[in-house]
Amino acid sequence: MQKKVWESPLFWPAQLKGNTLWVIDETLLPGRLVYVKVRNTKQAVACIRQMKTRAFGQFLVVLNTFLLVLDKNKKSSPKVLLKVLQKTATALNASRPTFPFSEVTAMVVGWAHQAVAQKKDLVGFLCQNINGFLMGIRIRRLQRVEQIASVIQDKETILTHCNVSGELAMAARICKAQRKTVRFFATETRPYFQGAKLTCWELKLAGADVTLVADNAVGLLLRGNKINRVIVGSDRSCANGDIANKIGTYQIAVLAKEFGIPFHALTQPSKKIARGEDIPIEIRDPEELLSFSGKKVVSPGVEGFYPGFDVVPHELITQPIAINVN
Repeated sequence: MQKKVWESPLFWPAQLKGNTLWVIDETLLPGRLVYVKVRNTKQAVACIRQMKTRAFGQFLVVLNTFLLVLDKNKKSSPKVLLKVLQKTATALNASRPTFPFSEVTAMVVGWAHQAVAQKKDLVGFLCQNINGFLMGIRIRRLQRVEQIASVIQDKETILTHCNVSGELAMAARICKAQRKTVRFFATETRPYFQGAKLTCWELKLAGADVTLVADNAVGLLLRGNKINRVIVGSDRSCANGDIANKIGTYQIAVLAKEFGIPFHALTQPSKKIARGEDIPIEIRDPEELLSFSGKKVVSPGVEGFYPGFDVVPHELITQPIAINVN
């Protein structure tokens, strides 16, 4: 029997209970651990757009939204249900352009057409496939946590950027159990401060030694031989190995290359997009950059430019740590 691993709340931040999906509101962390209720597609799209959950959490919202829709429409005819599922897929695909939600929604809609063509119970077939897919992802993510822990060596100091949805914190816990002495530096990750609010929070939950560093101090850290390894997540992967991740990742990768520091990216291999320059980069509302806690932080008339992601070319990645979600 596999030994149970301590699990960060952010490793699986959305849980379906009955006709409600309970999603951790990551915008309120670390102050409060609060769950958002999602009961329909409209609420799911709002949850994604408002960044109540991010990255992996948003994929959980996408998949579980189909389960909610199936439960609500289980008495509909296959023809009607197919239309409802396609409408759901279209709404979810439009919620964030940089994320490859369409790969997941197309898979679900494809299963639906397969069920109809083979005269299977549409609702039962889809629920079985979606839940099986989720279980497979969970197993492979747990395997990747072990892989991350094996990459990290004793007495290393790791730099990370943004937040990798529980995996790095869980790897840190394993390293501690293996009596490895490991330190972490986490960037603020502006303007949402996911590094400060989420990464530092969950690393401390794991019992890790973590230091917060200003985003613009990364060059000093890397040049000063204070970092042995960089580990970041990724929100989209390309056939050639390029990735997209939270804005600011590219400059860290360039600096890591300059100073000969291994740069690892947690990836989800995909051949849907050929190369990084083909990834649609989401440009967020400038107010998210110009304001903090609802108050303007700049003079009137100052404009903002807030791309949510940037692209890291594959040649800057020392080693991808991959999970296959297909």
